Amino acid sequence: MAASIDALLAGGLRGQRVFVRADLNVPIQDGRVGDDTRIRATLPTLQRLLDAGARVIVASHLGRPKGKVDPKYSLAPVARRLGELLGRPVAFASDCVGATADAAVAALRDGEILLLENLRFHAEEEKNEAGFAASLARLADVYVNDAFGTAHRAHASTAGMVPLVARAAAGDLMLRELEQLRRVVAPERPFLCLLGGAKVSDKLSVLGAMVERADVVAVGGAMAYTFLRAQGKPVGASLVEPDREADARRVLAAAQAAGHALLLPVDHVVAQRPEAGAPHRVAKEIPDGWLGVDIGPETAAAYAAQASRARTIFWNGPMGIFEIDAFAKGTEAVARAVAASGAHTVVGGGDSLAAVNKLGLGGRISHLSTGGGASLEFVEGRELPGVAALEHAR
Repeated sequence: MAASIDALLAGGLRGQRVFVRADLNVPIQDGRVGDDTRIRATLPTLQRLLDAGARVIVASHLGRPKGKVDPKYSLAPVARRLGELLGRPVAFASDCVGATADAAVAALRDGEILLLENLRFHAEEEKNEAGFAASLARLADVYVNDAFGTAHRAHASTAGMVPLVARAAAGDLMLRELEQLRRVVAPERPFLCLLGGAKVSDKLSVLGAMVERADVVAVGGAMAYTFLRAQGKPVGASLVEPDREADARRVLAAAQAAGHALLLPVDHVVAQRPEAGAPHRVAKEIPDGWLGVDIGPETAAAYAAQASRARTIFWNGPMGIFEIDAFAKGTEAVARAVAASGAHTVVGGGDSLAAVNKLGLGGRISHLSTGGGASLEFVEGRELPGVAALEHAR
């Protein structure tokens, strides 16, 4: 198990330079933070460190700048929003390594906080390059990882620098994610897994794991059409992955062999185009020239019934094209059913979280996971490099 913030506090943090790897990968619109959910999620960790008199150095990535400086991916707007949320100034360094970062860190006093510029402005971050990791480590006396959303990446800031710092621990957000997801790995039964999204290829590994572990796996989103086509059912012009049909058949066979149910849509919302305002209707079979854009009401009711019987629910991925209101009904029905289930519920993935928050149901979900890909890999049973680095740290 990784050490906690409590363990660090017991050893004393006043005057210590504490490097916090956070996940501040938030949408920026017109130079302002569009959604500060991820910033708010790490506030408890930051506040505890500041209250202890630590000199807090926060690092994160933003977007995919491909190893080059790109002003549209600057974390400067995040520094401003973080300062507003903390109610104190947040210094900002225009680089995360080198003389600029060194000087900004040296200027910190006890109980002050600094945000470094985007780690991914350096290609060495994603390559986990040893020299870059060492440059980051030189900024710190203590390392804290509170970025569960990047824990499945073996990058310099999540893995490479960890053994180079004297003390390391998991932040409060990281520990909460691990605690909640371990209840999915060892679930109270019946265990329902709801998986949606566009592509079977994106979730093939977790599908294979879940049909072995979950009592029921209910599939929605465009990836359901690859399964239906693999069964020889008409899918019209729906998005499918023909090269994944054999994989879909293997997953179906594995579910049958395990004695677990893999549920697919029995009716659909179909449209002539995947656009707002396009003609659409409910159909039991998808006609030629039409495409599935959401699960139908009968399917939504069946998935909701499974939720009402479950004691543990893991949900990742929308049931349809959630961004368009007319095609969001299935996702919304599932969100309401999960919230009303009374089960231990974990929801991850951007669109699933958006559905829950749009409907004001966040307070009725046991845990809203900040890590889409990381949560999938964790429940699948794979080792997360960021977590492993903490567990092996001094």
